[in-house]
Amino acid sequence: MARPGPCPLHPALLLGSPSFPNAIAWSDDNLIAVASGHLVTILRPDLPIGAPRGVIKVSPSEPLPIGFVERKDLLSGCLLPMALYRDDKPVVRSISWSPLGMAANSGCLIAVCNSEGHVKIYRPPFCDYCAEWIEVVDITKRLYDYFQCTEFRGTRFASLDVSDKNSSDQTDSMYEENGKLLSADQYASRSAMLCSLVVSWSPLLRLASELYPVCDSVSLLAVGGKSGKISLWRFHPPECYTIEDREVPTTVKFVGLLQAHNSWVTTISWLLFAFDSSNPQILLASGSSDGSVKIWLADNDKLLKSSKVDQTSFSLLKEVITVNAVPVSVLSVTTHVQYPSKMLLATGKVSGSFEIWLCDISSREFDKLGSYNAHDLVVTGLTWAFGGRFLYSCSQDNLVRSWILHENRLDEVTLVSDMPRDSSICISREAFDSCFGVAVSPGNLVIATVHCLDVEKLNRMYEGRILRAAIEYFWIGGLQVDVQLKSPFSCYIEGNSSYVEKELTYWGTNIIWSLNQYQCHDKPLVLWDIIAALSAFKDNNLKYAEHLLIEWISSSFLQLDMDLSPEKVLSFFSSSLSDIPSRLLHLLNIICRRVMLAELDADQITGIYKKFQKLEEVSPAMEKQITKWTKLLLNSERELRERLVGFSFSAFQTSMSNPETNFKSGCWYPVGLAQMEQWIALDQEHIHDQLKVIASEAKHEKRFLSSRCSAVETCSFCSASVPFESPEFGFCQGENSTGDVKNHRLLRCVVSMQVCPTTPLWYCVCCHRSGFRLAPEPLFRMSSFHIDSDSSTKSSTQAVSSKPFCPFCGILLRRKQPDFLLSPTPV
Repeated sequence: MARPGPCPLHPALLLGSPSFPNAIAWSDDNLIAVASGHLVTILRPDLPIGAPRGVIKVSPSEPLPIGFVERKDLLSGCLLPMALYRDDKPVVRSISWSPLGMAANSGCLIAVCNSEGHVKIYRPPFCDYCAEWIEVVDITKRLYDYFQCTEFRGTRFASLDVSDKNSSDQTDSMYEENGKLLSADQYASRSAMLCSLVVSWSPLLRLASELYPVCDSVSLLAVGGKSGKISLWRFHPPECYTIEDREVPTTVKFVGLLQAHNSWVTTISWLLFAFDSSNPQILLASGSSDGSVKIWLADNDKLLKSSKVDQTSFSLLKEVITVNAVPVSVLSVTTHVQYPSKMLLATGKVSGSFEIWLCDISSREFDKLGSYNAHDLVVTGLTWAFGGRFLYSCSQDNLVRSWILHENRLDEVTLVSDMPRDSSICISREAFDSCFGVAVSPGNLVIATVHCLDVEKLNRMYEGRILRAAIEYFWIGGLQVDVQLKSPFSCYIEGNSSYVEKELTYWGTNIIWSLNQYQCHDKPLVLWDIIAALSAFKDNNLKYAEHLLIEWISSSFLQLDMDLSPEKVLSFFSSSLSDIPSRLLHLLNIICRRVMLAELDADQITGIYKKFQKLEEVSPAMEKQITKWTKLLLNSERELRERLVGFSFSAFQTSMSNPETNFKSGCWYPVGLAQMEQWIALDQEHIHDQLKVIASEAKHEKRFLSSRCSAVETCSFCSASVPFESPEFGFCQGENSTGDVKNHRLLRCVVSMQVCPTTPLWYCVCCHRSGFRLAPEPLFRMSSFHIDSDSSTKSSTQAVSSKPFCPFCGILLRRKQPDFLLSPTPV
């Protein structure tokens, strides 16, 4: 029997080969970055070979003028490796993605550390129409400027490894006949302080500071170096997001230095504990070439709010592993799925073994769960999935292994590797030589690994000349878990205990778990892997896919314990829309459009609902199925539109009672009220009574009455009037329009309902709506349709820089780009 599940993903071929652990990273907006030689290759997992890619080229840097030494000191033990090294082609050593919202277009930044020890930050070329990403911050230069101001106070000698990689040009800069000379130890110490080895970005951290009233969150970048110290950098989101201005500065603040180890810092990992919402804790795990692993606890006030450089922002919570002879190569941490106050820590060694620790942060108890000799060579990748239920390890020995956590031990499970491959790709797995990293998708249903290729096993005339590495994908949603669900999967396993049928139960359990993780508002809605899996199941077994979604709606939306028919569940859901959080409505809308109604475009969906027109070339049963889900989708979107309109009117009333908020820099202010009033008048039959009352009260405000002229809109092309007929689009009334033939079809803003200008617009890749206004962040955190003075007052003080989310889908809006450019696709 064929294995159930999605079709295999196409391997991606690379022109450079990785050289260091953790060479692959998966971003919050569904992009994959690979450190491949002197390049960082950035691509989408769903695109085949030859699709658009982004690149970051690493080139030799000018040596920093840290001082001079006498010529005889060049042969001293601590300077000899630098003096003899002759590699003028640096490669990428470490990469890390920032959380969503750090780039000017609200995307992700990426930190890149090369083998010369330089760290730079790059942003996507969202409006530059090029493949190469744009440098925005040089961290090494910033760190050098800080040491110059302090005259390198606080630095001390740290031993250098013989594999130190510095440009040969630095040898000349180390020696000078005249000028202020440094001792060999002083020069080596300064060089070690500026030579970075690993970078790691923290999750988004909430900030409450008078210095940054607009930004409500920050992210920290940790940079570990040869000196054993970790430099910490605080990044703030842009004051406003844009898809036009390519010169938006990146706000970054040097926080301080942490003396983490006495030898090289080789790996860093962050974890945010939010089990106590009033006092979230920030943890930093660090590993070193001396074999030690330490857990650090942050002082939130010093780390997030201090405007001065502070060297005491972290305190040592526990030295999990003391100094030993085996260097640490990789770390991975996660919160335990069953115990929110406990952390799972996996530490990989260059010997090929890894250890598992369970850490209770509330009681500060640390228990070693086991040590596993899993590989023959260096462990180059470790990553947790499904809340710590699974662990994936990879090594330079070319093995990728999958483990399941049972109580206090790990058991190996088979990682599905016999999926059919694209016939156009003739690279065999036998050509894989080593593995240099493993990364998990945002929804936890896919892992990606990067392998170097053995050139001797390739066709020397074709592949062997240009190919050096490949990315391979594995679907992991069908791995065995402890299943307690009976419906809707029991019909697929009762009377048939074969492994393939049971795998449907595992798939359903894991997909529902993944969907439930998105109920957290801080987790970006990136559902690419979930949508791909559900679409494949729908194509092969529509009944299974529908029952899976009904089970999810029953448990997550309605908290129903009894078994109801799908029709009754959907009917009960439609009557309870006002009591459902906006985040869950966004999840439902995405699944409806991208899975259940994937055959229809946006205009067809609207047409079915408004005109109940017959679908051509569709069977009566399929027509009934499509109409059912279309009505569900449109009712859900209507509920969200009413929340947006009610929120806008309520915020307008609050601004009238507090005029000073209107002029506060960065404050959100509602626009398009006249269009919203007309929409309410056109759709009185379906509007909430509470919304009618709020709109009626706002109509009596003098300022609202004086702004009614804004209801008269003109065409961007011919200056003719554009009457309000629909919140989605409008037609101008030009001289040539007669009857049903109208001149220009104009888009209306997804937020304000105003006619969109011709300038670049924010675009939703899910519902295909556009806009030029941004909605306030509190709208996306609403638990029900309940507008009061407290919520509107809060909305008035929220910054316009709240991320550009689609009010109907909740995903990040983007600039619509041509197909030949790389553009993230969260769905």
